[in-house]
Amino acid sequence: MTSDEIRTITDSRVLAALSHPLRRRLMDALKVHGPATASTLAATTGQAIGNISHHLRVLGDCGLIEEAPELARDRRERWWRLVSRGVRWSTRDFRDDPAATAVADAAQSLTLEQRTQHVRDWFAAPDEEQERWGYSAFSTDQWLHLTPDELRQISEEVRAVLDRWRDRPAGGERQTVFVYAYGVPGKP
Repeated sequence: MTSDEIRTITDSRVLAALSHPLRRRLMDALKVHGPATASTLAATTGQAIGNISHHLRVLGDCGLIEEAPELARDRRERWWRLVSRGVRWSTRDFRDDPAATAVADAAQSLTLEQRTQHVRDWFAAPDEEQERWGYSAFSTDQWLHLTPDELRQISEEVRAVLDRWRDRPAGGERQTVFVYAYGVPGKP
């Protein structure tokens, strides 16, 4: 990755490019495994190389990924990497345009569905895999009474904790683990 920053998306065209399940998977694969070629990503996702190449070009055209030519062994080999560690957006930034609002809402829905699917996949994992992780896998929920500033502080603290664990190398006993949390106003 060229930047350790989180990119804030304010262009609905970029958000539309990101609002495709396979493109999100490709970005996740690049985040977890680092730079890769279309053929590597095709093997990772079970998709055709031509399909992967198309989606990589779309992500590249909107600046979410970039080529990493220094990794290529020859002129035909194309490596891709993320431009930033992650992305974020607020649906508030798109409320002035109905089409952009629809794109932002779809992106938000896709993101929630994708994150929820990771948890569903864990629930469906074989008993042996679940036994191996024992009580390490977790979920937690709390009903709190907070101001917007207090919720922002919790958000910063949770991100700081996850950032401390983020760059541990894979291998050995370590396996890729997906952690996500939401803190949103709600009613029981």
